[in-house]
Amino acid sequence: MANIHPKTLQDLEFPKVLQQVSARCNTAIGKEWALEITPISDAGQMEHSLGMTSEYLSSLISENSIPNHGFDSINGELRLLKIENTTFELQGFKRIASICDTVLAHQKFFKKFQEYYPLLHDLALELEPNKEIPDLVNNVIDRFGEVKDNASENLLRIRRQMNHVRGKISQSFGSALATYQTSDYLDEIRESVVENRRVLTVKAMYRRKVKGTVMGNSKTGSIVYIEPEAALRYSRELNNLEFEEKEEIQHILNQLTNQLRPFRALLSDYQDYLGQIDVTAAKAKHAQDINALMPKINSGNRLYLRDAYHPLLFLNNKLKNEKTYPQTIELHDENRVIVISGPNAGGKSITLKTIGLLQVMLQSGMLIPVHERSEVCFFDKILTDIGDNQSIENHLSTYSYRLKNMNQFLKRCNNRTLFLIDEFGTGSDPELGGALAEAFLEVFYERESYGVITTHYANLKALANELPHMSNANMLFDGRTLEPTFQLVLGQAGSSFTFEVAQKNGIPYSLINKAKKKIERGKVRFDATIAKLQKERSKMAQTGSRLQEEETKAREEAARLEKLNAKVKSKLENYQELYDHDQRMIQLGNKVNVAADKYFQDNKKRPLVSELLRLVETENSKRKKKTANQAKAERSKKAKVAQEVQKEVKVIREKKQVAKKKDVQKEKNTPRPVFKIDDCVRMTDGKAVGSIDKLEKGKAVVNYGMFTTNVSVDQLELVERKKN
Repeated sequence: MANIHPKTLQDLEFPKVLQQVSARCNTAIGKEWALEITPISDAGQMEHSLGMTSEYLSSLISENSIPNHGFDSINGELRLLKIENTTFELQGFKRIASICDTVLAHQKFFKKFQEYYPLLHDLALELEPNKEIPDLVNNVIDRFGEVKDNASENLLRIRRQMNHVRGKISQSFGSALATYQTSDYLDEIRESVVENRRVLTVKAMYRRKVKGTVMGNSKTGSIVYIEPEAALRYSRELNNLEFEEKEEIQHILNQLTNQLRPFRALLSDYQDYLGQIDVTAAKAKHAQDINALMPKINSGNRLYLRDAYHPLLFLNNKLKNEKTYPQTIELHDENRVIVISGPNAGGKSITLKTIGLLQVMLQSGMLIPVHERSEVCFFDKILTDIGDNQSIENHLSTYSYRLKNMNQFLKRCNNRTLFLIDEFGTGSDPELGGALAEAFLEVFYERESYGVITTHYANLKALANELPHMSNANMLFDGRTLEPTFQLVLGQAGSSFTFEVAQKNGIPYSLINKAKKKIERGKVRFDATIAKLQKERSKMAQTGSRLQEEETKAREEAARLEKLNAKVKSKLENYQELYDHDQRMIQLGNKVNVAADKYFQDNKKRPLVSELLRLVETENSKRKKKTANQAKAERSKKAKVAQEVQKEVKVIREKKQVAKKKDVQKEKNTPRPVFKIDDCVRMTDGKAVGSIDKLEKGKAVVNYGMFTTNVSVDQLELVERKKN
């Protein structure tokens, strides 16, 4: 076990995580072992354990899933194997055979997929494979957990005799049943079974009429159960054979137990292996539920947790369908200590617990819910002081307890220590407690320890600002609503928003103003400045987030337009090529048509052939030689472009037809005007306006000034009525 006190594990609620892991185990041993997980004392062992959990996690989403590892405990059988002349129960043998088969299945699987699961392969192949144990058991016990007939020659002989006697009993019972069935001695059900023997159900009044042994009666006493005399002799013989069978089975099981006794150590190793696999599988399932992974592990002292979630809070919020806010924090040689400040209920304690719990989980071989680019290290000691530590048993106040705790910190902290302290220095006079806390913090700093503390004390914030390898941080608050955003911001101390929160909660302003006058003016101004800076940072963060969103949208729109532009350009080029090709074909067709017309006139073949050859040679001189594949690709491209053009032309034509139909429908729905002489009109497909000189039988003579024309009135549309 690492140098981590059980109180630290309690402070960080590590036992609750173990309960969640235990619940995901398949076996009783696995559940028990999961609750006993403790941090590992060696960095190499930690990395090995994390690697195995990570491999198992990958198998949960892989097609090559690891075989089932479930088993029933054989602790009882292992204890009996220590004691001479002991024998297992039948199910004990099956449990042992099952464990051996499961281990063999794992060894076979990991041999096949060693490349994917190297660490789990090494763990499984450390065990000596053994097919002898399951063979020994299966030769004696069948799949239903019963001793086989051929387990020994003597047992086979006894069971054959038993079957023969049972046949005789059945035959003699059938004969007795047939004899008494004709009389009215038997009840309607005729027969039953008592003490595993067939008996006649005889009416109580006729009990003396039936020969045999009374085996009992019904609850009402109206029926007596009698074993017929003919079957009784065979029943006694069967009893003797059953006793012989029992003794022979005991002898066989004794012999089998003795055969298994030399394998006790191996069987114990098999069970330990499967128990370890069960715990590893439970860790992997827990990791899957909290979106955990194995971050990069460094040999130095760099702890970089990016988008880290508190696992207990994450699962709890997941059930409630609520959001959990991740935190990002970094500790390294140049920034060893972080002082987090800000108002209460802002998430300071949760941030502290997240760091500590994830580190403890990691050092216990458990994957953690962080971003894949996170980086972690190994700490020899993890020291915590979180929560109300009042000790009733020892009659210690919170402050006394914390002082004792600090004394332990001073004895144990070094450059391989991570300390986490909540509300550092509280519990005493603010000025005196703050001064003592500052002294403690300076010692931790001088010893090059790594840590995170939360505080409201201004002197600790100032100290963090002065020392080179220490920095301030605050939990961001919305300056307008004074609601926490649960976001950690490094590099700046946080205001406690004491007066602002008081005002928000309805405390009269006059009282708040009176309180302000009671403290130093400089402190108020200092706190107000910090509060103002936090508000400005909050606004800047919101503005930055909004600008980033707009920039992303603009970039996406630009990419879309660029893609569309390239597509349009490509189409235009293809259409231009198609148009040029079609124009060339039209010109060629016209030349062929001229030659054909000339041949039609003079009927001379030689000039025609000469002209056609000239046209072909001229056309071929423009062509370039291409391979069959190139020619095929070009034809395919032209066909595709032509198909696209036809498709678009078809759409345009359909639109025009629809528009034309609408115009026709509109004309049909619009009543035709009644034309009169001197009305100004024009042709429906023309622009010139004229006046009607004469109307006769649906015809009109329209005067355009320089000429007149005779047209149907259906082809005219009214421009202006005759002026009276």
